[in-house]
Amino acid sequence: MAALYLFLLFYCTLSTFGQRYQPTWESLESRPLPDWYDEAKLGIFMHWGVFSVPSYSAVWFWNYWKNEHRDIVNFMKRNYRPDFTYADFAADFKAEFYDPKRWAATLEASGAKYVVLVSKHHEGFTNWPSNYSWNWNSYDVGPHRDLVGELADAIRNTTNLRFGLYHSLLEWYNPLYLRDKANNFTTQDFVKSKSMPELYELVNRYKPEVVWSDGEWEAPDTYWTSKEFLAWLYNDSPVKDTVVTNDRWGKGDMCHHGGYFTCHDKYLPTTLQKRKFENAWTIDKNHWGFRRDARIEDFYSTRELIATFAQTVSCGGNMLMNVGPTSYGTIQPVYEERLLQFGKWMRINGEAIYSSKPWTVQQDNATQTCWYTMKKTETGTNVYAIILEWPDTNYLYLKAPISSSSTLITMLGYQDYNFSYSKVQPSGVNITMPNISFSKIPSTDAWVFKMTDIAN
Repeated sequence: MAALYLFLLFYCTLSTFGQRYQPTWESLESRPLPDWYDEAKLGIFMHWGVFSVPSYSAVWFWNYWKNEHRDIVNFMKRNYRPDFTYADFAADFKAEFYDPKRWAATLEASGAKYVVLVSKHHEGFTNWPSNYSWNWNSYDVGPHRDLVGELADAIRNTTNLRFGLYHSLLEWYNPLYLRDKANNFTTQDFVKSKSMPELYELVNRYKPEVVWSDGEWEAPDTYWTSKEFLAWLYNDSPVKDTVVTNDRWGKGDMCHHGGYFTCHDKYLPTTLQKRKFENAWTIDKNHWGFRRDARIEDFYSTRELIATFAQTVSCGGNMLMNVGPTSYGTIQPVYEERLLQFGKWMRINGEAIYSSKPWTVQQDNATQTCWYTMKKTETGTNVYAIILEWPDTNYLYLKAPISSSSTLITMLGYQDYNFSYSKVQPSGVNITMPNISFSKIPSTDAWVFKMTDIAN
């Protein structure tokens, strides 16, 4: 009887609290992705650190300088004393205008549902008072503030956003890492004393619901002990039921192992993907951090960002749209403008985005500036056609949809108007485009046609 009791207790424990995951990819990848992440569709990435001080050539500044990139070397010669070091930049990372509540309000206004803040980039500087980064963190030098903690509190107390953190496994010039690297990663001094303790500290202290790993590419996941960390994260961490992770946990893992896939920066497939993915996309066309020398043409327009987003969601992904704050703690107006404009479009067209699913067709074969999403309803299927270019004629031909006798076609944001259409054989609809006054057209960037009770 005692043995039976213990078995039943064990079984009930598993049933109540779910499966315990083992530190193997087979076990870890059997964990279902929490629903909130797929439903969210849009997140905001924030690259912020000591690199925001020189704000030239952005986040890889130190690496380029050490490797004697000519433009960086000349920049330093022109503007700084001969004995200036990268560590000297930290004193000017003051964040004196940093207002986490203002950031939180802007991020929520963008239409995003989660934010991922860089807690530590490859330079090793931590944006929180880490016990494992003595005198190279935002509390000991520079701002003398817990930048991570303040934003986490603002996000959770004033918005409905989910809070996530980026963390770099490697540090370019940490002596412990360089020694492990010289030993062909047969030693793990850096992992055991620095990188992994930081990750556990971040999760326990700030409870991020996205753990966005990076800096994995030089060493296998066995060196990083990534699978052991993920097993703890999914089994015993304070965010075990809601946390999501990416695929950057060791050399060769990206696009093969982990949580959702990122595959590479700016991953933008044109077909439906078998695995949930995230497109990490920059508003600055070429850089991740704030740049003082940026020109207006260096930034994607709102229309270009929406077009990228529509393609991403149609193919089954989320977009993580990146902004680079300044060293003084503000979001540059060009970034703020893009976020607010994006949010305006999302408020009109969010029905086609949030909690949507990929349709059987992603890109229309006839009107290739059209991407589809869909939602199941109690009466049938609603299909959303996201149109990136207004047609030149009075008709919009979409080849993919097959209408039924009860199909209605409307435009999100253009209230109380059913668009007339003709059915095209063997498939497709030809939508009649009325003359809509400029004051009533819902957007100037992209438009969404909602088609109810589609037959396919």
